[in-house]
Amino acid sequence: MKDFYQNNWNESVEQDLTRLLTMAIDEDISPVGDITSQALIPSEAIGSASVVIREDAVISGIKAIPTIINAFNNNLKWEFTKEKLNDGQFVPSGTNLGRVVGSVQKILMMERLLLNLVGKLTGISTLTKKYVDIISGTSAKIYDTRKTTLGWRRLEKYAVRCGGGYNHRMGLYDAILIKDNHLAFGAENSFYDPAEAIVKAKDYIKLKFGKETADSIIIEIEVDNLDQLAQVLTAEPDIVLLDNMPPDILRQAVQIRNSAAVNVQLEASGGVKLTTVKAIAESGVERISAGALTHSATSIDIGLDWINL
Repeated sequence: MKDFYQNNWNESVEQDLTRLLTMAIDEDISPVGDITSQALIPSEAIGSASVVIREDAVISGIKAIPTIINAFNNNLKWEFTKEKLNDGQFVPSGTNLGRVVGSVQKILMMERLLLNLVGKLTGISTLTKKYVDIISGTSAKIYDTRKTTLGWRRLEKYAVRCGGGYNHRMGLYDAILIKDNHLAFGAENSFYDPAEAIVKAKDYIKLKFGKETADSIIIEIEVDNLDQLAQVLTAEPDIVLLDNMPPDILRQAVQIRNSAAVNVQLEASGGVKLTTVKAIAESGVERISAGALTHSATSIDIGLDWINL
């Protein structure tokens, strides 16, 4: 069964991180620097500080820490804890992720940026793991959406993977997703009905990419009711997105799909919360997409504690 590209820590993620760091350093430090540390800390002072998780969490962003530190000063040194931790690993409150050694001024300068980034990503992976655990034992998988922070998409989708979730399309460029506004415009202008839209999309990607590449590109369509579902199944998209349907209607949708086009997967979206996701998964759909994984995750509390040298 076809699936979307699944994001891992790679060169593209590193490039996004580097661009974000450039902007973050500029907005926090400007050309002037950290005037508080300059006023209070001798420029030659050397120190060491641990990065400590202050609550139970599924860690994400460990791979970013050396890059963050190097962006401030390549003389700063990052040392992992004796037992090296990995992204995607559960860590209890009080876990020491590692320590940074070097200029005290530089450590204080990069402190908030490091804690913000790792805390944000860890919040996403921790929330994702909660969703994944709740639907354990069902045939459904948890997917993210494009409801991500501008410029953070690859990083946030990486964090979802760390929490055991799956990535939906990365952007508008790598999959077809025919939504209600595409269909509404088409209907208003007498272009096509939903089934015709699927055929048109299939023809387009074959023409644009060639048959071999086109066969790997997912075509998904959003429907609002069971009549639309029955209609679009005749054109056999890869996935049908069932928008804001309660569990009893989702179960009916699964029955309709099983009778008409068993190879088409069903994705439930809308109203997906920790309190509702289990009932949605038990309806029999294969996919559940939740924007909350990225847009509603709360950053995990992470702190920087000085170590006596």
